[in-house]
Amino acid sequence: MSVPTSDFLRILTERGFVHQCTDLEGLDKHLQEKMITAYIGFDCTASSLHVGSLLPIMMLRWLQKTGHKPIVLMGGGTTRVGDPSGKDESRKLLDDAQINANMAGIRKVFEKYLSFGDARGDAMMVNNADWLDGLNYIDFLRDFGPHFTINRMMTFDSVKLRLEREQPLTFLEFNYMILQAYDFAELGKRHDCLLQMGGSDQWGNIINGVELGRRVNNQSLFGLTSPLLTTASGAKMGKSAAGAVWLNADMLGSYEFWQYWRNTEDADVGRFLRLFTELPLDEIARLEALEGAELNEAKKILANEVTGLCHGRADAEAAAETARKTFEQGVLADDLPTIEVPLAELQAGIPAFALLVRANLAASNGEARRLIKGGGAKLNDKPIQNETQNITDADLGGGAVLKLSAGKKRHALVKPV
Repeated sequence: MSVPTSDFLRILTERGFVHQCTDLEGLDKHLQEKMITAYIGFDCTASSLHVGSLLPIMMLRWLQKTGHKPIVLMGGGTTRVGDPSGKDESRKLLDDAQINANMAGIRKVFEKYLSFGDARGDAMMVNNADWLDGLNYIDFLRDFGPHFTINRMMTFDSVKLRLEREQPLTFLEFNYMILQAYDFAELGKRHDCLLQMGGSDQWGNIINGVELGRRVNNQSLFGLTSPLLTTASGAKMGKSAAGAVWLNADMLGSYEFWQYWRNTEDADVGRFLRLFTELPLDEIARLEALEGAELNEAKKILANEVTGLCHGRADAEAAAETARKTFEQGVLADDLPTIEVPLAELQAGIPAFALLVRANLAASNGEARRLIKGGGAKLNDKPIQNETQNITDADLGGGAVLKLSAGKKRHALVKPV
């Protein structure tokens, strides 16, 4: 079809969010006629989401900004099963206490992106444990089992991937797609939710929900997926050299978050500006056309905008100022990431590679050793000569902190206590 006429689908299409849709014309018509309710599910496998979840979060944000109602579905029930989609092995099963703790941590980020409340268009947060925990297994099998065939379930990527690689897929995980389909049917019945959105790896699960809602509730439901997001070099979104890029400030500070976006590959700048900011498209076109050193200014704008949405404008500006002082003026900014090390431990000496890992400048001892061997690790702006070099209190040189660096753009302070 041509460019959608509803604001929501037009914006998502123009900005690169749309991969597949069960009925794009039908959904576009519904969006023009009335306010609709849509949801995306998030399982509670960690106490924070990472940047790999930013794309679906932005889809919910645009949904609300264009006059529709978003539901954030927390997987308090499905997390107990584990989604096999895109996984080579079973997820670690969590107990209820850990799931609830993770859910409390994840809730925080959505308040930055969505407006919650009791008004008609306000966002809702719902927990699928509310209906999954009370299911009677025999009744559930009798009522919903006939709507799923093993033949079809075996064709979905989440199943085929495991079987082709001869990796075990447990019966517990095999049930996940049925539970997710049931979630959609239940939200359709409870909240007149007509649209489920998610990543392209969820396409089969979403189709199941669309068909189940039609069969058991006689509802016309829709599914919409976004493309699998990788960087231009093929890396998966959500990871950096030092580990996951978390969205919660208590898991990753605003400066490190800002730096992640500032270090975006050149080829990704325009795409990320469209997906993760709300800048006008003509301004994004101007920024992505910049070349050479000027493109770095576009990366700073990207970092400012994304960090502003996630951590607040004040924290974004502070992070940008820290970076400016550190890289442009050579000043040791006080608000660089700081780790505290017992003075006695520093007096005894800490191997350089181990301290780099503790400062989150390397993800492992092996990576830290390679960084040192390659000349990319520095102590107080001087190259660390040997991977086994001991760093001690003598390296303070009368100062209060040590400065560790990995390459030109990543720094941390080590403070003895």
